Amino acid sequence: MTVAEAEMVWTVVAVYLAAGVIIGAPFMAFGLARLDYAAKGASRGFRLVVAPGVIALWPFILVRWLSGRVINRPIDREPAS
Repeated sequence: MTVAEAEMVWTVVAVYLAAGVIIGAPFMAFGLARLDYAAKGASRGFRLVVAPGVIALWPFILVRWLSGRVINRPIDREPAS
């Protein structure tokens, strides 16, 4: 591998991670609690723990966020007896 090829690989990795930070910051601030009911009221520590995963998986997070599907929604009504 030449130096130019290695620089290109690092550039692609840096752009991917930068996009992850750009998408991840607003997601963790606004989108996390909208998509996952269990994350409502989550502490900064929790958000710090999930940040690397959000940054690494940002394409999947973005698709899920744009779809608007909610998981872990509580059941609002009592079961029929």
